[in-house]
Amino acid sequence: MTLAGIVDALSSRKGGALLAPAILLVGTTLAIGQSQLPAQAPKADAITASAPAAGQSGVQKTAAGEGSLNAAQRKEVESIIKEYLLSNPEVMIEVQNALEAKMDKIQSERTALAIQQNAAEIFRQTTAPVIGNPKGDVTVIEFFDYNCPYCKKALHEVMQLIEKDKQVKLILKEFPILSKGSEEAAKVALAAKNQGKYWEFHRAIYDVQGQINEASALRVAEKLGLDMARIKKDMASADVKKEIDLTRALATKLGIQGTPHFLVGDRTIPGAPENLLEQMQKMIADVRKEGCKVC
Repeated sequence: MTLAGIVDALSSRKGGALLAPAILLVGTTLAIGQSQLPAQAPKADAITASAPAAGQSGVQKTAAGEGSLNAAQRKEVESIIKEYLLSNPEVMIEVQNALEAKMDKIQSERTALAIQQNAAEIFRQTTAPVIGNPKGDVTVIEFFDYNCPYCKKALHEVMQLIEKDKQVKLILKEFPILSKGSEEAAKVALAAKNQGKYWEFHRAIYDVQGQINEASALRVAEKLGLDMARIKKDMASADVKKEIDLTRALATKLGIQGTPHFLVGDRTIPGAPENLLEQMQKMIADVRKEGCKVC
């Protein structure tokens, strides 16, 4: 479609969602202050919008022989775009939804590849806390932070899952990214693991009101009857630091930047959706039926 064709299409209000690429094409060109579109092209008299590569943005014109827009043309196009979008704002919602769906698909593909490349660290690393059935047929992994309200919300669903399904192996990954207090609490939790009380501590600390830090975590450990001298010694140990560092490195490889984040076999659930338990159960059933290629 030529520039004149785009303007005609916009002006006629026809084409529905097919006008979105044209709107983005011309609008983006104007927004970035270009007075002339790039001239190189494989096909004459055609304009195409291409998905930008990572870290890039821009519009590609594949027209030969077209010059720059003059001031009158620019003003006319701007007026048409503005009028069209004001009359049809749902178009931009459609574009946004399509973009988000595409980006989600791209991220999902990247994560799947990263899971495959780091399967040994994910599924067979032996120092992370394991809850449920250590020999379970499906592995569920949670990256979490004790100061994350969504992790607190997800705890109930996670508990239901391992109570209802005795064949699930749950691996908990201490991923303290929200504050210094989060890292302090993670160290106390891993120290509690050395006394066989990790799961009890993990559940109890989410009952703490307000910010979780070393002081509040130690109070929880004391209420659980743990050896506090040993807790303080172990939380400062190289092994505890190494476990947290390994989780951070693994999260970076997987592109995980927030909590909670769940892996169900080679499937992923970012965040804590309202139907988290249902999603986990569905994925577990799928893994049992279809298998996990990398577990």
